[in-house]
Amino acid sequence: MPDNIEIYVSTDIEADGPIPGPHSMISFASAAFSADQQLLDTFSANLETLPGAVGHPDTMAWWAGQSVAWAASRQNLQSPAAAMQQYYDWLQSLPGQPVFVGYPAAFDFMFIEWYLINFVGKSPFQHSALDIRSYAMAYLQQPYTRSGKKALPVEWLEGLPLTHEALDDAIQQGRLFGNLLRANTKQSQTPANESPEHH
Repeated sequence: MPDNIEIYVSTDIEADGPIPGPHSMISFASAAFSADQQLLDTFSANLETLPGAVGHPDTMAWWAGQSVAWAASRQNLQSPAAAMQQYYDWLQSLPGQPVFVGYPAAFDFMFIEWYLINFVGKSPFQHSALDIRSYAMAYLQQPYTRSGKKALPVEWLEGLPLTHEALDDAIQQGRLFGNLLRANTKQSQTPANESPEHH
């Protein structure tokens, strides 16, 4: 794949606990975007739980209030080994270097990387991930705690809802990142004597 072209792989995972291993990733999805915000392709899978793993009580209590999303994540289950190999092959087929994009990247990437290494033995993400909120912090020139989605223009979400169904959420945050990337690129091209406007 061309190393000089970056493909932004916006990824959302759903899990039954806070960390992989003792708990399972039950669903995940990625939406691959070009730098000019074109949605190139998507991948999604619902997974069987890990042998011996159990749902964390706090997480399962949260899922109790998300019955529609939970039901969606429990359909057409695949083994983690089969799903992660298909996912790795999909990532390799993208027309450029895949860059993991998450919100929060620390949580989603932890599960994806663990599952890829555990079931495929390798990962194309080179042990790194791009966190949307951290990128927003630099763009807004604000502390991290004041750089969440509410600090960004609502229209950057393009009216897409947060459903806690992995593919929906991966596309929503991918659109958000694309708009943030475009705004930051435009801001970086603003002459030094002009003050960029933050929404």
